[in-house]
Amino acid sequence: MSDSPAPPHGAATSGEQPQDTPPTPFHRLADFMALPRLGGLALSPDGTRLVTAVATLDPAGTAWQSALWEVDPAGRRPARRLTRGPVGESSPVFTPAGDLLFTSARPDPDAGKDGGEPKSALWSLPADGGEARLVLQRPAGISGVLVAADTGEVAVLASTSPGAADAAADEQRRKERKDAGVTAVLHESYPVRFWDHDLGPAVPHLFWAGRLPADPTPGSRPEPAEWRDLTPGAGAPLGSGDDVAVSPDGRFVARGEDVPDGPAGRRSRLVLTEVATGETRVMVDDPQADVHSARFSPDSTRLVCVRESASTFSEPPDYTLLLVDPATAETRDLTAGFDRWPSAPQFSADGGSVYFLADDDARHAVFRVTLDGAAPVRLTGDGAYSDLQVARDGSALYALRSGYDSPPVPVRLDPVATGQQPAPLPNPGTVSAFPGTLRELDATATDGARVQSWLVLPEGASAERPAPLVLWVHGGPLMSWSSWSWRWTPWLLAARGYAVLLPNPALSQGFGQDFVRRGWGDWGGAPYTDLMAAVDAAEALPEIDQTRTAAMGGSFGGYMANWIATQTDRFAAIVTHASLWHLDQFAGTTDSAFYWEREFGDPLTEPKRYEQNSPHRFADAIRTPMLVIHGDKDYRVPIGEGLRLWYDLQKRGVPSKFLYFPDENHWVLTPGNATVWYETVLAFLAEHVLGQEWERPGLL
Repeated sequence: MSDSPAPPHGAATSGEQPQDTPPTPFHRLADFMALPRLGGLALSPDGTRLVTAVATLDPAGTAWQSALWEVDPAGRRPARRLTRGPVGESSPVFTPAGDLLFTSARPDPDAGKDGGEPKSALWSLPADGGEARLVLQRPAGISGVLVAADTGEVAVLASTSPGAADAAADEQRRKERKDAGVTAVLHESYPVRFWDHDLGPAVPHLFWAGRLPADPTPGSRPEPAEWRDLTPGAGAPLGSGDDVAVSPDGRFVARGEDVPDGPAGRRSRLVLTEVATGETRVMVDDPQADVHSARFSPDSTRLVCVRESASTFSEPPDYTLLLVDPATAETRDLTAGFDRWPSAPQFSADGGSVYFLADDDARHAVFRVTLDGAAPVRLTGDGAYSDLQVARDGSALYALRSGYDSPPVPVRLDPVATGQQPAPLPNPGTVSAFPGTLRELDATATDGARVQSWLVLPEGASAERPAPLVLWVHGGPLMSWSSWSWRWTPWLLAARGYAVLLPNPALSQGFGQDFVRRGWGDWGGAPYTDLMAAVDAAEALPEIDQTRTAAMGGSFGGYMANWIATQTDRFAAIVTHASLWHLDQFAGTTDSAFYWEREFGDPLTEPKRYEQNSPHRFADAIRTPMLVIHGDKDYRVPIGEGLRLWYDLQKRGVPSKFLYFPDENHWVLTPGNATVWYETVLAFLAEHVLGQEWERPGLL
């Protein structure tokens, strides 16, 4: 492709922009990686303090390290940093007294040199200032903390070895395995892995710690915590899980409990444990659904939770909210007939309404539904919201808001107003300069359905200087392009002169159940033709150069990239990350095979969908150069998919490269490897789309 037109104005020949003063942080990968990244929110009981975790590069620049920052809920004061631990802090939550609890693996200053390797423990930062103090720890660390909003009593999640009666026994069992050089795990139920880690032999347990030990006086030892196991029967493979809520009055714990569903399947049901006695009762047990994400009302007398119907061979899942009476276990559907998928519910301050989040037309919006049976009302306009916090006096909501026009930033919302477009509160993560513009683009599918897309156009794109186009397909597949992603950032491509198309084809959520159903079990059908319709619409724009195009995607998007490669040669290059290639092979090796088979069936008894939709069966048709990317620790789409694809391309002589990460998972998370990921993708696109000479990333 050496005779391709010259790159558009502002395009570079490699991953770095050759400028002394880049106009945006997206023009240099090092600047992009250095941007602060906000995650999680905690609101103080009096509503005067809002805390978020901010991840930045560590001093060596090789890992992310988080610290806690305070944001002014009123938006008047600048944000200020609260913690500076050597290994970072996360999971902030306030006590009723205003103390800030968080987890950290920072060393205990009172442990001395023989304190051993620090594990994640629970720390407390006093409301009146001063130094954080260690309040709770376990041999394997603490993975989660919950606080009863009225009493201040605490529950924690901690991994525990099977049969260990207490912390000392747990520590002894771990030591025995280590001393004996044993890493083996004997499994007796499915699954054995989850996303990026092996399961067992230890599993999560939920412990009741009660009231935290008081800060000891000088010269005295702190009082030990209560440490009562509320899930003594928690066993393999998933233990107590981490889907837990504590009632404000501290009397109950609600939990999504994992149970068997068929010979090798799993589902979750809702159970309620009385803290005082440890007695556990089943609240909602639906053989046709997963029940999860429970939250208590402010007066502790009601629960709201999500019911996710189990998908089947003919039907995708559907979601609704259930109102549950803990005293009787009676339920009522709060969102019957609501053609969206509600998530993350929580009660209003007065308990008369429930707020929740749901994808709606490529926005992840905040909704409010009253308990009297009225239809849900959407409160927010553009943007994607998460980490919703409800002020206890009912005066405001707080959330992280993102979109393709902003990474996550904290905002304040009115509890009842509709169509809100809140401005960011002062924070360390706002990005104000972008290398282009964002617009929406609609296309019409072959069956007449509307296909919505986001289109990022680089600076300088015009009819006179049209930009090359990159089609970027989202993962999931039951999700949509609606929010910011640090891993899939179109602005890095825009800074190098590319237009980036982010379509939401069939299977995307937020456009109604029928839109999902159009692609169910037929991934190579409507999802593919929807994508091509979106590309046609983009290429019809004068700012787009239809002679220079590429396609890329990860996970389901990687599957679609592979499928596109077997169906058309309209693209000059294809990048496929963590992709499905041989569907029969994938069906039995993914960490969630039972979920997959609900949609595609057993490949031995119901092979039709595998034969129709597996890209590997059409490998002989591939003519487009491909970059294959895969991490060895990816258990959702195991490495065998990438290895098989790479071999099939090589033996057919297809121009291809394989970027392999021995210690990364589904997403490629470490800063160095993420940088190399972008460098390689940009170099591959520059070679095949822009007609430039291949430039191998320096560290490869």
